[in-house]
Amino acid sequence: MKRVLIVGAGKGGTALMQLLNETERLTVVAVTDIDPDAVGFKNAASLGIPIGSDWRAFIHNQIDIVVEATGSDEVFEQIRTERPANTVVIPGSVAYITSELLEEKESLLKELKQQTNNQNLILDSIHDGMIVINNDEHVSFLNKSGEKILAKQRSSVIGKHVREVIPASGLPQLLNTRKKEINQELIIENGKKVITTRIPLIGADQETIGAYAVFKDITEVVALAEEITDLKEVKTMLEAIIQSSDEAISVVDENGNGLMINPAYTRITGLEQSEIIGQPATVDISEGESMHMKVLSTRRPVRGVRMKVGPSKKDVLVNVAPVIVDGKLKGSVGVLHDVTEIQSLTSELKRARQIIRSLEAKYTFDDITGDSQELTIALEQAKVGAKTPATVLLRGESGTGKELFAHAIHNESNRRHNKFIRVNCAAIAESQLENELFGYEEGGFYGEKQGGKRGFFEEANHGSIFLDEIGELTLPMQAKLLRVLQEKELVRIGGTKPILVDIRVIAATNVNLEKAIMRKTFREDLYYRLNRLPIYIPPLRERKEDLIPLTEHLVQKLNEDYGRNVTTLDDDAIRKLEKYDWPGNVRELENIIGRAMIFMDYHEEIILKDHIPSLVRKESHSAYFQGEEIWFEGSLQEAVDEYEKSLLADSFRSHNFNKTRTAKALGISIRNLYYKLEKYQLDKDRMQ
Repeated sequence: MKRVLIVGAGKGGTALMQLLNETERLTVVAVTDIDPDAVGFKNAASLGIPIGSDWRAFIHNQIDIVVEATGSDEVFEQIRTERPANTVVIPGSVAYITSELLEEKESLLKELKQQTNNQNLILDSIHDGMIVINNDEHVSFLNKSGEKILAKQRSSVIGKHVREVIPASGLPQLLNTRKKEINQELIIENGKKVITTRIPLIGADQETIGAYAVFKDITEVVALAEEITDLKEVKTMLEAIIQSSDEAISVVDENGNGLMINPAYTRITGLEQSEIIGQPATVDISEGESMHMKVLSTRRPVRGVRMKVGPSKKDVLVNVAPVIVDGKLKGSVGVLHDVTEIQSLTSELKRARQIIRSLEAKYTFDDITGDSQELTIALEQAKVGAKTPATVLLRGESGTGKELFAHAIHNESNRRHNKFIRVNCAAIAESQLENELFGYEEGGFYGEKQGGKRGFFEEANHGSIFLDEIGELTLPMQAKLLRVLQEKELVRIGGTKPILVDIRVIAATNVNLEKAIMRKTFREDLYYRLNRLPIYIPPLRERKEDLIPLTEHLVQKLNEDYGRNVTTLDDDAIRKLEKYDWPGNVRELENIIGRAMIFMDYHEEIILKDHIPSLVRKESHSAYFQGEEIWFEGSLQEAVDEYEKSLLADSFRSHNFNKTRTAKALGISIRNLYYKLEKYQLDKDRMQ
């Protein structure tokens, strides 16, 4: 568990203290502030957290993280200067953002709770009884009027089968018929006669999720009809309810002309009654279609429609329902919800997450999908290795996920709060690789940056560096890397002073290093330094039981990238994938799934076998071409290597053994050409 010291017991520090106190991985060991009356001291005392006026009294007490919550740059720099080497200091700006987000969160939760209470209050306030059942025919809700009519307590009804509550209930049959039943007479157990309307509940996927009934005691209706004789009084009461509501409400007549708006509507849209009453329903819309007019034409309610209203183009969600009396359309009622504030909060939260994400490696072991035995062994080795300072060598074919393992190992180690530097040794030109790795002093060579430059090894000090494609390093670069691993120091280009570095090296390669040692292209001593903790990441063809969880993970990832709503693959598509050997591994699988989703119709949600592109699978060690039979006595890779060797030899010979022109003609780098010529033992003397 990480020990945290909070410097500053103001608003931000107090918010962080409350947040961190609820986590299991972090513990607040002390809170300090120069103000003895700081608001956070009282909270700290109630939580049993020590307090003080001087952070120096605590910082050497095995503190892992110091949160500077005073907002003072001077205090922040003092802490950075005097902290122990392994202590991480988080600036006050993060504390401020966190406190603001917590306040906004509490406000939103309070608003949501209020809205929920309002909904329950409304349902409990209506005179009609209401009972709701779930798909198992058990009661899930009963309002207060329902309690009165049935003469049963809600607590004794919830969870029971509806026939135990109302023996003659017709609700269960609606789960099968899915048809509404209007104004049905029913005599309940206590002898009361009611009129009930039963309606099935249909989910978004068109599946029945339950049903509900609204029922009225006929005797109560008659009594109510006798009492309500003054329609003007009823109208006045309704207007008072609308005017006092915090929800923005607008009412139009059957022709779409404005009848009423409330103060909340004016507050959101900026439009007064004189600009709405008697005017067409479109007068308040800045962008979008009038939902009032749509409801009046279709006689159907709409919900959750996004549009912009008023001169300030306020972003809102609109719910509109028709008003129908005795079968005649009398108008419609709309309710607007302001979403601008929610959008702003979401944007701030996203930005904060991006800031935090950029300070660390992206992936953890939870992001590595699969539970096959082969992958499980690799994961267990990686988790053990992450807890040690040993150099890790990730071995496996291209596309197996070596970089994900490197990220996860860093994030699981005690260096996770420091930098994680990634270097692809094959992607950087040989002439630039040494500069990038080791840096250079000013004046070290022509065209250098003024003042010199720190290399990747220095940037990764106290953190981790991931050296991908380590097998592509030249022998001189291997020698320099070996010095860093052995001596924990480096010398910049053009410099003479050794620079000590504390780094954890994670290397990766898809090259057979043992064969490279035999060919004298890889140093044996470097191999033994790197091979302290080798981890073999199995190719996809060796762990095909991971195909289903992998495809599910990739579908969700690509849904976010492409804005689709694909749910899964059908069985035939899965079987087609399982028959393929996947030479490109997970990277190739992602490519195939992505191509399938791109060419699907937008409304389709399941990837079928026909959606998947053609997969050329190696059936055996022989190949058959139409019209003639040709057998390659070996694997597909051996055939490819043989063809590549022949092509290289022809090109090298046709360009008079000029390596520069040969590389240019083949469209590869000169460094890659040297590697391939040595791989296939093609040199001028042997070919002449």
